[in-house]
Amino acid sequence: MSFDDISRRGLVMLGCGKMGGAMLRGWLKRGLPPSSVHVIDPYAAASLADLGVHVNGPLPADPAVALVAVKPQMMAEALPQLKPLGGGKTLIISVAAGTPIAYFEATLGEGTRIIRAMPNTPAAVGKGITAIIGNDVAKVQDVELADSLLQAIGQVVRLENEDQIDAVTGVSGSGPAYVFYMIDALAAAGRAEGLPDGMAMQLAKATVAGAGALAEDAPETPEQLRINVTSPNGTTQAGLEKLMDPDSGLMPLMRRTVAAAAARSRELKG
Repeated sequence: MSFDDISRRGLVMLGCGKMGGAMLRGWLKRGLPPSSVHVIDPYAAASLADLGVHVNGPLPADPAVALVAVKPQMMAEALPQLKPLGGGKTLIISVAAGTPIAYFEATLGEGTRIIRAMPNTPAAVGKGITAIIGNDVAKVQDVELADSLLQAIGQVVRLENEDQIDAVTGVSGSGPAYVFYMIDALAAAGRAEGLPDGMAMQLAKATVAGAGALAEDAPETPEQLRINVTSPNGTTQAGLEKLMDPDSGLMPLMRRTVAAAAARSRELKG
């Protein structure tokens, strides 16, 4: 199956909020005809009015792909609407948090090809990263198609098994919130040293965003980039001595943070 198959047979979107909307706009920019997209979302009609897609109307009988992008608390009510598409003809791609593959298989029926994806919130601006895993009946081509589609919102990595979703949740799923808090903490530290509020926040945001962009684009590892800007006995070294303390520094704190988020992800499944 290819992008041309989706254009010809159609794509169904169950839910089209911020995440789904970001993906839809990315696909339309890549040439997907609006007329091939069918959205089921009672809250999205106004925001999609100018895109030319079908909203809350009859669905095609044999769409190539159905994307599930609803909130977990809405899943039990919303997902049965896709039951006629189960059984293998339509590839189901889920970006819904916390809903395992087994739930989709039980709801949509035996033989349904399912790709579970775990994106993160920077996907809304095309800077996300998404982890994907297929069920036993998903084909290699299905995983490749999901990979290609999800690149509309950023990078994609492929998991070896579904259990790794919990670790992904702890790192990239919840990770943006850690970084946002780090921005607040860095700005607060700047204010404590006498900087005006607005300037402290501007410096903190730009520093984190710029360092992240450099870490992605530079050939050096983050460790080497850190070494590059750390002069012996200089200001950066003085700060890093606090941040890199083996007992109270960032490394053990981050380990506990990710472990707590991953553990909660496991708890929510059971």
